[in-house]
Amino acid sequence: MSWLSRVRYRWLAPLAGVAAALAFAAPASAQSIIRDTEIEGVIRGWSDPVFVAMGLTPEDVELLLVNDPDLNAFATRGRIIGVNTGLILRTTTPNQLLGVIAHEAGHVKNRHPMRDGAAAAGAQPFWMTMALGALAVAAGAPDAGALLIGSSQYFGTIGALKYMQSQEGEADLTALRGMNAAGESGRGLVEFFENFRSQEVFSDARRYPYFRSHPLSSQRIEALRRPAEAAANYAHVDSPERMAQHALILAKIHGFMDHPNATLREYPETDTSLPGRYARAIAWYRDGQTEKALAAVDALMQGDPENPYFWELKGQILFEEGRPTEAIGAHQRSVELKPDAPLLRINLAHALLESGDPDNLDPAIDQLKRATAMEHDNTMAWRLLGQAYDRQGKEGEARLASAEMYYAVGDTRQATQFALRARDMLTQNTPEYRRAMDIVFASGATQDDLNDLERRQRRQSDGDFQPVP
Repeated sequence: MSWLSRVRYRWLAPLAGVAAALAFAAPASAQSIIRDTEIEGVIRGWSDPVFVAMGLTPEDVELLLVNDPDLNAFATRGRIIGVNTGLILRTTTPNQLLGVIAHEAGHVKNRHPMRDGAAAAGAQPFWMTMALGALAVAAGAPDAGALLIGSSQYFGTIGALKYMQSQEGEADLTALRGMNAAGESGRGLVEFFENFRSQEVFSDARRYPYFRSHPLSSQRIEALRRPAEAAANYAHVDSPERMAQHALILAKIHGFMDHPNATLREYPETDTSLPGRYARAIAWYRDGQTEKALAAVDALMQGDPENPYFWELKGQILFEEGRPTEAIGAHQRSVELKPDAPLLRINLAHALLESGDPDNLDPAIDQLKRATAMEHDNTMAWRLLGQAYDRQGKEGEARLASAEMYYAVGDTRQATQFALRARDMLTQNTPEYRRAMDIVFASGATQDDLNDLERRQRRQSDGDFQPVP
């Protein structure tokens, strides 16, 4: 499990406007986005057929895992759906988690993140009440004016809530139709909402950000329940395989996110299930009990030697213990077992680079080039690629990799500067040279910008270049 940012994350920001906090949950920053091939693969395997049934192209939908214990999920511009680890841990079945994701996909399908209706719905009564308050003050009734002005935020919120409730109901029904069309039951979404309705009504509703942005009511739940129960696939239940996948996801999240002692209490050694043994292996590794963790992973692999994620975990333990050369074999095996996973290739490349063996530079570069071909916006891959080229003395390629990294995070100024430096060192008309110029123009640089940059570059020594750390 790693924290690797990708290009589209730079668009994640709270929605602007009076009712921004009400319209959609504000997503987390890029620093709290986690990447895990195993968890992503399982959730995408469940979700993609529902996306297709909704008329969405799965490749266009970005599904983020957010490292946050709060119960929350969101949909935002760019067809991005985020799910907190805290929400995943509070689901008791795969169908419940799928229902939440389908609901957020309903927002995407109905283009709710693209609309400013909630803000507008809140702004109109807000400004009307403010205006009335100002008139009252001008007419010599300051107390009444102050009361009106003070209540303007309240009336704005009420207007936004009415609009938002309409969107939530629309997303609910879109989710139900998509799940039924994909052969899934809508029971999980109803169950999930029902499980937390009492929390919303009788407890402190502010405990759960999800229900501040997705307000519940008995009326809404009943409006959801009726079509869900009437759907042809309502009786469909999760398969044993899917239930096992869900249990393994929860164990992995607990292992990596909770304090090791908490994980070991949740999964004591008397728990001999696969999720229990997986969680303990991760907890021991995070607790610094390296040899015990390695022995636990080896035991897992005895039962399933073809599992790429067990090999990945072994490689991660060895690498972070300062044994990168030993980690290479484990990461190599994980790549062999799952060659279409760019994150596994990045793990292998990182171990090859940290081994300190010059003969490992070319294999590392090969793995990173393959990874960036699959995920062109993976900043970790570009950063490592820049380091690898720099160690080989290929300064033009190193600068180009840095340009790619800055372009991926949206820093167009740095991307342009590094691309121009790369251009001056690369052979003209090569693919690398053309890519450098593509970045320059894609970053929005004008000819005047290029001339200014070139003048400044001529005034300072190019020897100051440092590879991206």
